[in-house]
Amino acid sequence: MRPKVFVTREIPERGLSKIREHYEVDLWTDEAPPPKDVIIERVQDVDALVSLLTDPIDAEVFDAAPKLRIVSQYAVGYDNIDIEEATKRGIYVTNTPGVLTETVADFTFALMLAVARRVVEADKYVREGKWKVAWHPLMMLGSDVYGRTLGIVGMGRIGSAVARRAKGFGMRILYYDSVRREDLEKELGAEFVDLDRLLEESDYVSLHVPLTPETYHLIGEEQLRKMKPTAFLINTARGKVVDQKALYKALREGWIAGAGLDVFEQEPISPDDPLLKLDNVVLAPHAASASHETRSRMAEMVAENLIAFLNGKVPPNLVNKGVVDVRPPGFG
Repeated sequence: MRPKVFVTREIPERGLSKIREHYEVDLWTDEAPPPKDVIIERVQDVDALVSLLTDPIDAEVFDAAPKLRIVSQYAVGYDNIDIEEATKRGIYVTNTPGVLTETVADFTFALMLAVARRVVEADKYVREGKWKVAWHPLMMLGSDVYGRTLGIVGMGRIGSAVARRAKGFGMRILYYDSVRREDLEKELGAEFVDLDRLLEESDYVSLHVPLTPETYHLIGEEQLRKMKPTAFLINTARGKVVDQKALYKALREGWIAGAGLDVFEQEPISPDDPLLKLDNVVLAPHAASASHETRSRMAEMVAENLIAFLNGKVPPNLVNKGVVDVRPPGFG
């Protein structure tokens, strides 16, 4: 008898078909995430779980799933999962790192260019019939990206990929991280600075840190006031890294010039959120990794983690490595 897995959302078929070859699949087919009480109900007899960032996977879920041995997360981040509790119970947690690095870095630059050059405003201007004069020297003036200073907060995989793109734009690169990257300093001419200096000197500040207790509201009113009034904030990391109320105030009152946001403190963002009324912010629906190839490869990695565990092997993308000392991999 094959082990059973609950998959909390439809994922690309390239991965789902591989899971079906080895597991009995219970699939949640609605576009919206399953409510927590539904997750609790559906995990009661499962051996494995495929989760997304929107799914709260905690002690209450684990209590309801006595057979659960592995949670295969369809994401790089895993702040929705109680890792400590999973490890204590011998439950393996995996993720999909690396695969979306270049795709997210591309999107980071897309947001940067869009907000700096007012691409969304210009599109709206044309569609609404406001374009009455063919060309005017003062029409839709934006800000240059080439040759400006980019401050990268978090020089991990994605931050490094953004830095390499910035090099192609002739940008001066500053970075702030808990770990100094001397290799990238040599490769890209990046300069390691503290957060205050990065904020004060950068024309563009791009966030690439995970959400942790230390990074919650890392960018708040104090930090936004340190930025140039001509500077832009780009966030493709996690919404709660930024104090959204402070950001709205900064954008409305002109402390900074604009922002490009793919993530928000509440997702989906409320239709009443005042950010939606501002022209100097470009908004996207948590879509930085949304390319056909990347999302399909993520699904394959989810499957590979599940299949490795089924075969008694340590999954290739194990998050809580200490769990191996608690319980060996496999359903035996």
